[in-house]
Amino acid sequence: MTVEKCGIWVLGYGSLIYKPPPHYTHRIPAVIYGFMRRFWQSSVDHRGTPDSPGRVVTLIPHDEIMKTPRFLQDYVKYENHGNPITNLQPNDLHTIGVVYYIPADRADEVREYLDVREQNGYTLHEVEVHLDLTESDSSDQELMAAIHQLPEHETTGKKVLTTNVYIGTVSNEAFVGPETIEQTASVIATNVGPSGTNFDYLRMLCESMASMKTCEETDKYLEHLFKEVNRIRDTL
Repeated sequence: MTVEKCGIWVLGYGSLIYKPPPHYTHRIPAVIYGFMRRFWQSSVDHRGTPDSPGRVVTLIPHDEIMKTPRFLQDYVKYENHGNPITNLQPNDLHTIGVVYYIPADRADEVREYLDVREQNGYTLHEVEVHLDLTESDSSDQELMAAIHQLPEHETTGKKVLTTNVYIGTVSNEAFVGPETIEQTASVIATNVGPSGTNFDYLRMLCESMASMKTCEETDKYLEHLFKEVNRIRDTL
């Protein structure tokens, strides 16, 4: 097994965290720098309908944040506790996710599956992730031999991997952000689609991330959103 020439790696930062792709053989927690996660992508095929679109996550890159004041204001409000920031760097943005390894003989099948699953505005990209290995990963000699070949980041000290990821860019037709948390929560609290309730999407994402004990990072935006959605649901 080699990390980059045999099979593919796929990054999950939303529903793929709790509903993984088929045929994966390894799942490793990871941190992505240079992006913030937001529920600013509409969903008409999974957690909503064309008449009542739901909300699902996408990744907003550093360059878009810096050139769009409302994106930067949202980052400041939730990730920076409302404190003004004058020089936001890519490494100031970190998002928890997981990467999955798909063996070469299943790679084409999984790509086709994900192309359908992520078709509502998402496109395929490559990003660099910093692996956050667990004890069980460390006991897999074949995996560790492959990961040993990867470069180690000089700042984080973590092994770095380039992986496939589906992102709803700010220019795609399903992008609805920026919304306030109150606006997003009001949609998530009540919407339902073919894949289930919008609330369950958020709940399962938050619960899955909470169970990832190896990651030191937290997602303040998700914490605020989950709290607001529950507040709204309590009034229904």
